[in-house]
Amino acid sequence: MHRSLTSRSALALLFALALAGGAAAQQAPAAAPEAPAAPCGGDLSSFLEGVKADAIAAGASAAAADQALAGAEIDPKVLSRDRAQGVFKQTFLEFSQRTVSQARLDIGRQKMKQYADVFARAEQEFGVPSGVITAFWAMETDFGAVQGDFNTRNALVTLSHDCRRPELFRPQLIALIEMVQHGDLDPATNTGAWAGEIGQVQMLPRDIIAYGMDGDGDGHIRLKQSGPDAILTAAKFIQHLGFERGQPWLQEVTVPDSLPWEKSGLGGTMKAGEWFALGVKPRDGNTGFGDLEGDLVLPQGRMGPAFIAYPNFKIYLEWNKSFIYTTSAAYFATRLSGAPTYLKGAPEPGLANDQMKTLQTKLQSLGHDVGEIDGILGSGTRIAIQKEQQRLGIPADGWATPALLNAL
Repeated sequence: MHRSLTSRSALALLFALALAGGAAAQQAPAAAPEAPAAPCGGDLSSFLEGVKADAIAAGASAAAADQALAGAEIDPKVLSRDRAQGVFKQTFLEFSQRTVSQARLDIGRQKMKQYADVFARAEQEFGVPSGVITAFWAMETDFGAVQGDFNTRNALVTLSHDCRRPELFRPQLIALIEMVQHGDLDPATNTGAWAGEIGQVQMLPRDIIAYGMDGDGDGHIRLKQSGPDAILTAAKFIQHLGFERGQPWLQEVTVPDSLPWEKSGLGGTMKAGEWFALGVKPRDGNTGFGDLEGDLVLPQGRMGPAFIAYPNFKIYLEWNKSFIYTTSAAYFATRLSGAPTYLKGAPEPGLANDQMKTLQTKLQSLGHDVGEIDGILGSGTRIAIQKEQQRLGIPADGWATPALLNAL
């Protein structure tokens, strides 16, 4: 599904709303004290009075709160979208070939040229290359062409009033009031995604308040209208997610016939140089980052495209938890930075939706935690597959195939 809304904006409006299959946590954090339940439900007018009081307590003026909340109403379409999120079941080859099109690459390069000075500033101040920012810009809204048509104020009022996840959305509504006070948003007319994301790089109000940049010097942060604002805000946000200046994020490689496949996948313990020593070869010939941690990523198994994911790849998983989305976005960024089209290889056929659910059910019966039986090849399912492949003496590359299903 979309990214966690506690501190990050939910993204992938155009191509990846409701993506699933995020990376599994390596270790559960210590339990934090429970926060007080956020007020929700009941009479809308009374609810909005409570929001106004919270906004004033947070530093907003009463006038800004009144302006932001005047005319607010529940949007049933938002609730419908929230409860009926789709699932993402395309393969990496299917999704990446659709999203990383030649037309989009051409537009991306034009944007990088058009805003060369802004991108140069983004890299100088935040260490984020233009290709990384541009790929997200393309993936999120097609360079601003498709930003969503839900009234942002009403979307956040709806999701805050609804008692499903008010603790996630109420703070976003308070932040929207702050944006209104700054003159950065017209609550009556501003539109965006159903979950309250705004602008060309799709960010939630709290993140805009925290990381917003006035790139065009007009005294406002307007991510819907301003390319420079969107570029610099994205750069600052990506830096916040942990992007390390001067380091790669994804590198295409070729792989030999035999490797310790069970060590492949995200969250591994090997360095890139160790993979190189085993015969993994970067297509660009650059082995200069061998001392960095490097995960061998095989989106469709050992017979398909192969990549080394470096520590900077983690920012993609912070941006969006879907493995297919993040790998596609990272690959897109490498293309904009000069890399060639990946080698498709000849991956073994995968499983249809019903077959994948059958496989997940079998894996669960064998004691593996695959999460929901949803037909999605997420990280939990991939890890379980690798363990069973290793047990059965099959190359443990994490790819779900009919042969594996039959063997189980």
